[in-house]
Amino acid sequence: MAQYSRIEVASVMKSTGMVPLFYHPDIDLGKKVLKACYDGGARLMEFTARGDFAFEVFSELNKYAIKELPGMIMGVGSITDAAAASLYMQMGANFIVTPSLREDIAIVCNRRKVLWSPGCATLTEINRAEELGCEIVKLFPGDIYGPEFVKGIKGPQPWTSVMPTGGVSTEEANLKAWFGAGVTCVGLGSKLISKEILANKDYKGLETIVRETLAKISKLRN
Repeated sequence: MAQYSRIEVASVMKSTGMVPLFYHPDIDLGKKVLKACYDGGARLMEFTARGDFAFEVFSELNKYAIKELPGMIMGVGSITDAAAASLYMQMGANFIVTPSLREDIAIVCNRRKVLWSPGCATLTEINRAEELGCEIVKLFPGDIYGPEFVKGIKGPQPWTSVMPTGGVSTEEANLKAWFGAGVTCVGLGSKLISKEILANKDYKGLETIVRETLAKISKLRN
């Protein structure tokens, strides 16, 4: 069962401005990555469930977060059907992120009052997601549409909350473009938790990058 309501999760997404994305089959490595992000100030983690037996890894990481990392909100991404969403919610997922708009996922998440963020690429999809109760829409793939697309949406629909994933980096100029366009938060995967960091097990370096990126976001917002 989720530890945090969808409103609480949305609030943390808005206040921190960043959702790290991560997947690795090694549970011990995952715990160290999670701890580094937490120590760097992140309070959300989207576990991208893309590998075999990923649910076993998530279960252990979520138990670890609940026990050792107070305030760390674990969610799951790359969910493509309602059955998978239900499985991860049973393991305590606090939010569900999907690559596309799936109404079956909206139904099961809303039933449990768990935040869900569907990947949308058109204004029609965004409007439908909001009609289904979506708090924060995932713009995906963000590198295809870019900040100008967000700016265009926010003109007629200033109430729409957008989280781009893909096309977001830790560079200040990139973050400035996205937040200047009006995004609520950004999803950051390999540009934050890089292959080099994982290969070198540079968890202290990851902690520093997370802290610096959050500081840039805070500065840009102010």
